[in-house]
Amino acid sequence: MEDIETLKAEILASVAGAENLAALEEVRIAVLGKKGRLTALMKTLGAMGPEERKAAGQALNVLKNEIAGALDARKETLARAALEERLMAEAIDVTLPPRPERQGSVHPISQTIDEVVAIFGEMGFTVAEGPEIEDDWHNFTALNIPLDHPARQELDTFYFAGPVEDRKVLRTHTSPVQIRTMVETKGPVRIIVPGRTYRCDYDATHSPMFHQVEGLLIDKTTHMGHLKGCLTDFCRAYFGIDDLPARFRPSYFPFTEPSAEMDIGCTRAGGEFKIGHGDDWMEILGCGMVNPKVLENCGIDPDVYQGFAFGMGLERIAMLKYGIPDLRTFYESDLRWLRHYGFSALDAPSMVGGLTR
Repeated sequence: MEDIETLKAEILASVAGAENLAALEEVRIAVLGKKGRLTALMKTLGAMGPEERKAAGQALNVLKNEIAGALDARKETLARAALEERLMAEAIDVTLPPRPERQGSVHPISQTIDEVVAIFGEMGFTVAEGPEIEDDWHNFTALNIPLDHPARQELDTFYFAGPVEDRKVLRTHTSPVQIRTMVETKGPVRIIVPGRTYRCDYDATHSPMFHQVEGLLIDKTTHMGHLKGCLTDFCRAYFGIDDLPARFRPSYFPFTEPSAEMDIGCTRAGGEFKIGHGDDWMEILGCGMVNPKVLENCGIDPDVYQGFAFGMGLERIAMLKYGIPDLRTFYESDLRWLRHYGFSALDAPSMVGGLTR
């Protein structure tokens, strides 16, 4: 039998000298494999006498355990080194600037809706929604719109196929939501209704599909003075002009009485349009006290309740605030336009954090 101490030193040196896991596995097979050196020595024990076999067997078992322990320790060391090398190779340098990826933008219409909701929300209004496909009663009749009104004509309104007396219509305004809310509550109401509407128009200031926001306040004491104060405060908050001039001109709508058009001050001096103090006026919205007939149609007693309503085009006020010259560009899906007029997703309007300027 070879000198065990010499063999031990040689094998442990081979284990320590293995530079990677593959080399270490070769050492293990060469020593402990079926044809390994230590395995061959274990096979010679059968030819020895009892006393010699006992002493040699104990020595070989001790050597085998020491070699197995050395192999495990070296394997752990090499595995840790391999993992660290891999981590270094796959690491991302977080100190480098991010890749120049284009950021998404919030559409001006979405931003404007959030601004309007924030302002009227501070006044106690809640948001109401309703279907975009309406029946004649909710879209016209309940609102005191007569049969010969231009809005009922085929040239102005999108109708669905069907019997004339029962055909559906793409809502021409968000007023049907006001009707549905009054029919359901039969009492005090304070809502705003933003949403899509549809009419047969298409030019620089009109689109077949556009957005409106309407408001409705019904209680027992509200009067025209409250309407004027509410809308004046809204316009001043929305345009960010604390002393924005405002005036109300008599007008006519079937669903309000008395009715008015609201104008805000502006100037067009030198061919430049600017909202604020000036010698000119710009119509901004329509409004009025809810017609008693509309209240009756909704099952509300006009001798007990009264209130006001108003409506404006969201595209129109967005164009005025952000200087967008053509309404049609809102829907052309031009990413260059959206990058120019769009807003950061983190720029959420609120009366606490502020509106968009």
